[in-house]
Amino acid sequence: MGNSTINSGELDIRCLAARSTAGLVRTLAGARLREWGLMRISGDVYQVAGELVANAAEATLYREIRVRLTREVRTVLLAVWDSSDAMPVLRPIVELSRDDIVPDALALEPGHDAGTRGRGLPIVRALSAECGVTKTEPNGKWVWARVAF
Repeated sequence: MGNSTINSGELDIRCLAARSTAGLVRTLAGARLREWGLMRISGDVYQVAGELVANAAEATLYREIRVRLTREVRTVLLAVWDSSDAMPVLRPIVELSRDDIVPDALALEPGHDAGTRGRGLPIVRALSAECGVTKTEPNGKWVWARVAF
């Protein structure tokens, strides 16, 4: 994750991994981006934050996670730590045709995803200048992405 950091009020929080945590992280990241004058990349940072926090919450629901947002020379680094040793899996993107889009009677049933899961990491990859995973000892990992400005 190393890069030149500008010491300008890094966001570093510990919070409970829950489904609502992504909204909190987006709010705090927005405040920091506003302070840095970087609102032009806020949409990308919000999307990346939502995806990384959602993945951490899924891997370690109701356990502690950490979120860091750091301003660097030409990027903002967003990193999310969770205690799971399971590595993120980048699934291939499946192209859909118009015929694939049909009403789904089970769409609102808990646990039903209709094949829509697994799109988060390709989105993170598309929005970031660089992204990756760094294992930590004794367990866990940082999943991180750099968004250029």
